[in-house]
Amino acid sequence: MHIHISLVEQKLSLFDGNILLKTYSISSGLNGAGNKKDSGKTPLGNHLIRAKIGAGLPCGAVLIGRRWSGEILDRALQASAPDRDWVLSRILWLSGTERGVNRLGDCDTMQRYIYIHGTPDSEPMGVALSHGCIRMRNQDVIELFDRVQAFTPVQIDLK
Repeated sequence: MHIHISLVEQKLSLFDGNILLKTYSISSGLNGAGNKKDSGKTPLGNHLIRAKIGAGLPCGAVLIGRRWSGEILDRALQASAPDRDWVLSRILWLSGTERGVNRLGDCDTMQRYIYIHGTPDSEPMGVALSHGCIRMRNQDVIELFDRVQAFTPVQIDLK
């Protein structure tokens, strides 16, 4: 298995070898593509899934600091923090594999806390609006989470 993320198309594609299994609509960084710390940009290059967080949690589970808060997002909770960048349901925590590009120093994807994660259903997909992470619909990220393993390769590019 491997994942290809196209920032131009705002799509995540899951492959088994050369066979395309599924394509999902995503939302990447509002600030565009880039690997620098504190840029709010989505990192480019070769990555892997370093950690899977949230197995078995309910759809819409609110994750804070990679831990379940015990809450499930609803309209009232969302309205209480309208500007919050919600991390929901599952986290696939990415780690860069290219030293000096997306690993170590001021460009380290894992130290930047770049995830593939769920987001409220009210957030649009197919439009770059995140703070650098890859946002997905909750049902989609749960499905993807269940299909991949830790250390699955992830390529992020502009193609």
